[in-house]
Amino acid sequence: MPDSDFSVFVTFTCYKRRRFLDHDISKQIVIGVLGSQLAKQKGKCAGFVVMPDHVHAVVWFEEPDQLSLFTKQWKQRSSVKIKANLRRKQTGYAAEIDLKDPVWQPRYHKFIVHSESKMRQKLDYMHGNPVKAGLVGTAEEWKYSSAGYYLQGKSVGVAIEPIG
Repeated sequence: MPDSDFSVFVTFTCYKRRRFLDHDISKQIVIGVLGSQLAKQKGKCAGFVVMPDHVHAVVWFEEPDQLSLFTKQWKQRSSVKIKANLRRKQTGYAAEIDLKDPVWQPRYHKFIVHSESKMRQKLDYMHGNPVKAGLVGTAEEWKYSSAGYYLQGKSVGVAIEPIG
């Protein structure tokens, strides 16, 4: 477990469950903004997964009461970049949707993680998402999660603070 009192399992979804994150560049944007926002707010990440229509992460912060601002900034900054990419490079997909609509649903869900066993459960759940969705055969095959770090020791685009 982290040095702080608790970690938070965060989930947020794309607006109307649209698959805004189908394209690799969109998933990479979400991961890049996750890393930069963690750095700005002195946050740590135990794990994450970016799916075609939603995101999960386990995070914590040195300072109290950072989650709301962190999530707001993560969603806002990634939304701007995803829409810009859609306009520039994915014009066919952009034409199918109303780019005035938001990328993300307005709310997010959080679950306080108080124990190492609950942390492992949340990480297993996250890493199993792409397998359960039929996107890959094994968790480590999904490039857009922290599974590669835990299962193969690979860099995953975000500094991971391992558990246990």
